[in-house]
Amino acid sequence: MASEKDELVFFVNGKKVVEKNVDPETTLLTYLRRKLGLCGTKLGCGEGGCGACTVMISKFDTFQEKIIHYSANACLFPICALHHVAVTTVEGIGSTKTRLHPVQERIAKSHGSQCGFCTPGIVMSMYTLLRNQPQPNMEEIEDAFQGNLCRCTGYRPILEGYRTFAKDWRCCGKKVNGPGCCMNGIENNMGGACCGKKTGPGCCMNEKDDNTALISKTLFNPSEFQPLDPTQEPIFPPQLLTHSTTKPQRQLCFKGERVMWFQPTTLKELVDLKAQYPSAKLVVGNTEVGIEMRLKNMLYPVIIAPAWIPEMNSVQHTEEGITFGASCSLSHVEEVLRKAVAQVPSYKSEVFQAVLEQLRWFAGPQIRNVAALGGNIMTASPISDLNPVLMASGSKLILVSNEGSRTIRMDETFFTGYRKTILKPQEILLSVEIPYSRQGEYFSAFKQASRREDDIAIVTCGMRVLFQKGSNRVQEIKLSYGGMAPTTVLAGKTCRELIGREWKEKLLQEACPILADEMNLSPSVPGGMVDFRRTLVLSFFFKFYLTVLQKLSRELNGNNNLGDVVPSRYASATDLFHKDPVNNVQLFQEVPAGQSVEDMVGRPLVHLSAAKQTTGEAVYCDDIPRYENELYLTLVTSTKAHAKIISLDTSEAQNVPGFVCFVSVKDIPGSNATGIDNCETVFAEDTVTCVGHIIGGVLADTQEHSRRAARAVKITYEDLIPIVTIQEAIEKQSFFELVRKMEKGDVQKGFEEADHIVDGEMYIGGQEHFYLEAHCTIAVPKGEDGEMELFVSTQNLTKTQEFVANALGVPSNRIVVRVKRMGGGFGGKETRSTIVSTAVAVAAAKTGRPVRCMLDRDEDMLISGGRHPFLGQYKVGFKKNGRITSLEVTYYSNGGNSMDLSHGVMDRALFHMDNSYSIPNIRGVGKVCKTNLSSNTAFRGFGGPQGMMVAESWMSDIALKCRLPPEEVRKLNLYNEGDLTHFNQKLEGFTVRRCWEECLTNSDYHSRRKLIDEFNQENRWKKRGISIIPTKFGISFTVPFLNQAGALLHVYTDGSVLLTHGGTEMGQGLHTKMIQVASKTLGIPTSKIHISETSTNTVPNTSPTAASVSADINGMAVLNACKTILKRLEPIIRAKPKGSWEDWVSAAYCDCVSLSATGFYRIPDLGYDWAKNEGKAFHYFSYGVACSEVEIDCLTGDHKNLRTDIVMDVGTSLNPAIDIGQIEGAFVQGIGLFTLEELRYSPEGNLYTRGPGMYKIPAFGDIPAEFHVSLLRDSPNSKAIYSSKAVGEPPLFLSASVFYAIKDAIVSARAESGLRGPFRLDSPATPERIRNACVDEFTKLCPPAEPGTFKPWSVRV
Repeated sequence: MASEKDELVFFVNGKKVVEKNVDPETTLLTYLRRKLGLCGTKLGCGEGGCGACTVMISKFDTFQEKIIHYSANACLFPICALHHVAVTTVEGIGSTKTRLHPVQERIAKSHGSQCGFCTPGIVMSMYTLLRNQPQPNMEEIEDAFQGNLCRCTGYRPILEGYRTFAKDWRCCGKKVNGPGCCMNGIENNMGGACCGKKTGPGCCMNEKDDNTALISKTLFNPSEFQPLDPTQEPIFPPQLLTHSTTKPQRQLCFKGERVMWFQPTTLKELVDLKAQYPSAKLVVGNTEVGIEMRLKNMLYPVIIAPAWIPEMNSVQHTEEGITFGASCSLSHVEEVLRKAVAQVPSYKSEVFQAVLEQLRWFAGPQIRNVAALGGNIMTASPISDLNPVLMASGSKLILVSNEGSRTIRMDETFFTGYRKTILKPQEILLSVEIPYSRQGEYFSAFKQASRREDDIAIVTCGMRVLFQKGSNRVQEIKLSYGGMAPTTVLAGKTCRELIGREWKEKLLQEACPILADEMNLSPSVPGGMVDFRRTLVLSFFFKFYLTVLQKLSRELNGNNNLGDVVPSRYASATDLFHKDPVNNVQLFQEVPAGQSVEDMVGRPLVHLSAAKQTTGEAVYCDDIPRYENELYLTLVTSTKAHAKIISLDTSEAQNVPGFVCFVSVKDIPGSNATGIDNCETVFAEDTVTCVGHIIGGVLADTQEHSRRAARAVKITYEDLIPIVTIQEAIEKQSFFELVRKMEKGDVQKGFEEADHIVDGEMYIGGQEHFYLEAHCTIAVPKGEDGEMELFVSTQNLTKTQEFVANALGVPSNRIVVRVKRMGGGFGGKETRSTIVSTAVAVAAAKTGRPVRCMLDRDEDMLISGGRHPFLGQYKVGFKKNGRITSLEVTYYSNGGNSMDLSHGVMDRALFHMDNSYSIPNIRGVGKVCKTNLSSNTAFRGFGGPQGMMVAESWMSDIALKCRLPPEEVRKLNLYNEGDLTHFNQKLEGFTVRRCWEECLTNSDYHSRRKLIDEFNQENRWKKRGISIIPTKFGISFTVPFLNQAGALLHVYTDGSVLLTHGGTEMGQGLHTKMIQVASKTLGIPTSKIHISETSTNTVPNTSPTAASVSADINGMAVLNACKTILKRLEPIIRAKPKGSWEDWVSAAYCDCVSLSATGFYRIPDLGYDWAKNEGKAFHYFSYGVACSEVEIDCLTGDHKNLRTDIVMDVGTSLNPAIDIGQIEGAFVQGIGLFTLEELRYSPEGNLYTRGPGMYKIPAFGDIPAEFHVSLLRDSPNSKAIYSSKAVGEPPLFLSASVFYAIKDAIVSARAESGLRGPFRLDSPATPERIRNACVDEFTKLCPPAEPGTFKPWSVRV
């Protein structure tokens, strides 16, 4: 037995760490950040789903006898598993103080870091890949990022920068010099690929000859990058080598407050421990147990780690297959099977190939590197990707206990219930034998998820068939499914029916109804998506049928009695998912020839914090070092959507170690009323109105203790009836008071003039912001005069200050709010950050001590609300040629439990209900539903995308009804220069038609349309679609007084400049642009100017950084301050014109000239009158057009984004790299909104999707394979700073082109079933919605249950 106090020895960045007091509940992430002060590794989700905490683990593997390096999620990695292991974090590979590692340098210089919160994790994923593979290919690079998410960049610049490490990087990935290859006709094209027109007319490479403007496509110069030198990497600690090779390991035991961790070294020790502690959990990767303990509040007092046991790590090749020890990681299994597939005859490797296909899409590398094969089986998840394969193949399992060992086959008896198996409590799974397949035996595995990369399955399956020798007659068949029951199941009845039958069309026709009947689901089943799941069962079987038919006809082609072959139109249904490497062109206008080298405006300057962000040196709110006597706050929130609070008991919480106090409404010194119109409370008093409503908070000495104590607070409720959905709110007339209406022309007359009238409705789901950095606040009481300093991750310093002052009962001048940077915002930190910051301030005031609170991802998603779900009901009248005569629209949005900004969001939806189309007679009404959900709030686009999405829905209906090409109907109805909008604002500088023509040309729209039609005729089960969509986005806050900004400029005697302005930095490059503006105005290099932070004590009364106007208004304020300084310096410069900036500044100081100035700006002449429908709602408009092409799988609902071309009018760009980054980032966020991201609620108003496990934002693999962005040239905008235009929100709606391309593909699929004309497709176009819309013989076998006859698992809010 191990001694009571074992020491944990490991290395971090080459330094030895010896830890004597180890708590097994501590993760590596917590240890790095708290104990070692290494804050580069970030907490993004805490469940291994975002990759922000990626580190490299290195160890000497005694079983493989070599040093291995692998990436892992520090948020799940137990500190106890680190004995004799080396950890490398982002700080360990390079720094701005010494030198950047090439991995850090390239992502920074290729503009691949915006907010920077995900950057250290992405850097470490790439670094680990290069340590194992110094010259990877492009596919390996893309695969390395399957476990990393980024919400800002749209991924393209990251891949573009890291492509330079690939051995094949100069090429787009198409067959070298084959058709469409980027190398055709271009020599040494450093910045990426040509547009593909190969220097023909309109090719991007020809633009240089154009006299109007030089067009550039080089956002960075790879020749400046330092080369990668693998010999310069840090060495593996020699001490760990000698340890591993000379000293035998001994059993370790670590004891924490609640958990004991054993690490045995022999199988006997392990078996004895399991007999002693039969309920102990065996943990290898901690990828399941870690999540259960953190998110599901489970406690496992004894954990046994079998990672060191030789028999559990061995790999043996036997006569019948390959036996893997149960502790083998999935990555190791993958490696072994890949070698085996290359070596054994193909008929023997059918099962191996199926396992590899499932592992290809299994979580991310960080999880596969640590998760064990045995853990995957024993977790017994009903949606396991591997268990159906192991079950269908009849894999053998060896079980051991102190009573001996036994071998069983994994069959339908293995899983006895939800997450239960037939193992006895003291038994251990020792090894798994995956069998070779036999001659005449075929195997397939399929999985369908919401997202291709790193996603849990909706339905997964393994299918095996063995034929009688030399025939097509079934001898054995096994169909195993996950996601169709509480366990992995076999379709036993169907299998029995098929034995002895010939593998022909008749077998398929008879099997499907039996299978549909056998694999039935209750309409209330957990997970929902009932019709989709049932249809997938049949779709997968059909794919298997075709795949086997293909292989059979190849094997038995000499045998002429074989009847069926796969029809050529069906062949593509058997293709496995394949994605081409990303290929891009980014075009922008170069600065004019005579522009001074020091004038950085218009140049692709790298984000000024990028280098710090790549090394982990950039400080975010939670990276600020702990204060001496700091406390941690965990919020206590409601578990009911609508209820009265009957009692609240904290007695159990008080027994948790480290507990200090509970804070609630009684502790508020000022007012409990808060929120935009004072209709919210800091803490709930007697009633809660949503799940996640803040009731109070627990203060303790550490985050772990405060979390535990918060869970121990007992609240009893009396339920009230909640209103959850828009539909319920309409039925109960639950609306916020203001109903908006906008009308122009004679709507009735317009309908009378129409040839056709179409009624329709469209639902647009909400969206979670998923900024990588959750809400965070540190409040520091100053101990006198009620002063308090707050460090907050917020876009809105003024409201943060005002609400805290109000709650504390002090004037605003006692509260200072400071923001260095945010790890993303997107509108989610405009008002909702205040619910956290105000609560933290009250806690700090009560205790008189500094208080910190950073929400966990699940808390953040629950509490802080998101984009408003919308329902649009419309009636549109139009002529035969598609020209619109009249439109009537009613919008309903789900506002949640408080007003917040919902009226502003609805206003913007109404302002954008025309998108870019001229509608002579129009009426729009907007109603905000009051429901029992967390208050919804601002989100990039602010109602605009929802308003325009409904417009494109009726536009699509018109085209389908008139049977006209959609692009012609859209173009016919576009506005012209000088037209009045429906709110009577004149369109000046209207460039949509220019963008439209340029986009048609760039995308080669018409010839691709023909190719798509041909593809669709040749393929029954795969369909392609294309769509081109315009956007017009009004720029300015719709509340006029917010369109103001201030700046403060200090010039110091050494000539350096400190600049402050009212905007905050959240990754959008605002500070970088402001420094460019100041540099140009003052005529000094950017290196002389510094922005430290945004704070309420430098620039007061700032407007939130929102509405895309921050560069416009703050830029003008900075310009104003700079001009004030220059005016004061004028006499000095006149006297000494040849002097330097430093000379002038020094002389000014000696002449007692003030070197500090404020700047101010307001947008003139704004103000719209709703009653009269007149006035100026917007300062100007931003325009753009996008064309997207997709391919859908009609059987599964999967889609691939093949290509997108964007033309965006950003005026004269201040910084093309930042602007293109904003366009791509917004577009990919929109792809999430319209095709992927789905918030799911229970009928009682409980949010299910509380983290990346269930809520899927776009990943690296979701961006278009060809992604082309072009900035419209020669379109200066006279109304904003240096002729630029706003760029943050306008491009987001362009991703609707992907949605309508999907709809176009579905039109083709429906035509195969004889369905034509308009049909409803709600957003997002998830695999479920796509599959259900592609009506065919399989969907008809799975009819939906009658609504109202059952209680659904989830509801559409």
